[in-house]
Amino acid sequence: MSTIRKIGFAFGASVLLLSSQALAEGDAAKGEKVFKKCMACHSVEEGTNKVGPSLYGIVGRPASQIEDYRYSKINHAAEEAGLVWTEENIFNYLEDPQGFLEGYLKDQGKDAPGRTKMAFKLKKEDERLDVIAYLKSVAQ
Repeated sequence: MSTIRKIGFAFGASVLLLSSQALAEGDAAKGEKVFKKCMACHSVEEGTNKVGPSLYGIVGRPASQIEDYRYSKINHAAEEAGLVWTEENIFNYLEDPQGFLEGYLKDQGKDAPGRTKMAFKLKKEDERLDVIAYLKSVAQ
């Protein structure tokens, strides 16, 4: 293996490691406070939907799985393409929901029909990490 490839591999592995570590560093208590921005549309109680679906147990769940909730066409397309709500996917989705779903579907070779109902964006990385930590904590 050439030196350039070794450096590239080491860099890629370190970026992957750092991104994995970053997602594990959220603060659930801070996330609960940030989640107040989300509460107008979402609940963290199992089986309690609002304008948006309940987010109880979302981490690790396949997309569009809440019964009695009417998802948008683009969300159903992501579900059919195999989207699972990993911490990384939630992190990226919260930054730009429409952009994330369009990108995910494009990566899967699928069309992105319509728009997601989720118009809210969390731009601050620390807030996204904290919300993910909070969502994980409520489902334990």
